[in-house]
Amino acid sequence: MNLRRSFVAALLTALCCGLAAQAQTFPTKSVRIVVPFGAGGVADLTARTVAGRLAEQLGQPVVIENRPGAGGIGAADAVLKSEPDGHTLLLMSNGTAVSAGLFKSLPFDTLKDFAPISTLGTFDIALLVPTDSRFKSLADLLAFARANPGKLNVGSINIGSTQNLAAELFKSNAAVDMQIVPFNGTPAVVTALRGGQIDAAVEILGPVMSQVNAKALRVLAVTGDKRSAALPEVPTARESGLSSFVAASWNGLAAPARTPRPVIERLQREVQAAIAHPDVRRRLAELNVDAQSSTSEQAAALLASEVKRWGEVIVRAKIPLQ
Repeated sequence: MNLRRSFVAALLTALCCGLAAQAQTFPTKSVRIVVPFGAGGVADLTARTVAGRLAEQLGQPVVIENRPGAGGIGAADAVLKSEPDGHTLLLMSNGTAVSAGLFKSLPFDTLKDFAPISTLGTFDIALLVPTDSRFKSLADLLAFARANPGKLNVGSINIGSTQNLAAELFKSNAAVDMQIVPFNGTPAVVTALRGGQIDAAVEILGPVMSQVNAKALRVLAVTGDKRSAALPEVPTARESGLSSFVAASWNGLAAPARTPRPVIERLQREVQAAIAHPDVRRRLAELNVDAQSSTSEQAAALLASEVKRWGEVIVRAKIPLQ
């Protein structure tokens, strides 16, 4: 019996030493980050900013592979089919959490098949109106909606997107009867807003900041838990009377769940160091991204809470499953 215990102890020690050695030698080749969005968007630029710093720290190239479409399913599936050794990572987002509740079935379990590594940052969602709008505050907009049920038209991008679900969450939190009008992209939302086809819009702040800076659009409120650093004079929705309405977009990195824990821990440390670098923080700030790293446990908890939250919004809004 003692011999068996000694053998098992030796085996476990060898295994632990092997895993530790794997983390020390990682990476042995280029690291690939699969991004479920097209090139040039906030998520893509965030990933590229962090990847540049990670490459310097790891001493290996960190390349971005864009796989947009289908709710990020193709990108996630590609990562899960790769070798679980830390060399292929997924850029996760609140879109990943939304897909868990939006699709009838997925080829993976969002919470069980991935090992979140760290968050990268959050970015604001805003409630916007044209500059010449009669609504000078969120209170004005809500007063109109309550006095005129069904007559307020609020635009967003496609049904099931983060912006669309944030609009649904806004509708339920404000307890107003309003129309949510989906469009096929941010440019179409902006055109409709400026052309008077819709009264207001819910959109991620970064892509419309040029319109805001040009005084073509005005932000009534941001929907995060604090004011935007880019627009410190604009109140949050909570400050404007919707005490329970908070919605923000976020990005993070994850690996296949079978990736060795020491490798996950190494990646977590490297991501935290990259996010803390002044050049990275400055570049992300220029993208209106609030740079925020986390532990892998915190990232996993965020993903789980977002899956639950947006799943409830989808059910409440009666959005058909895809």
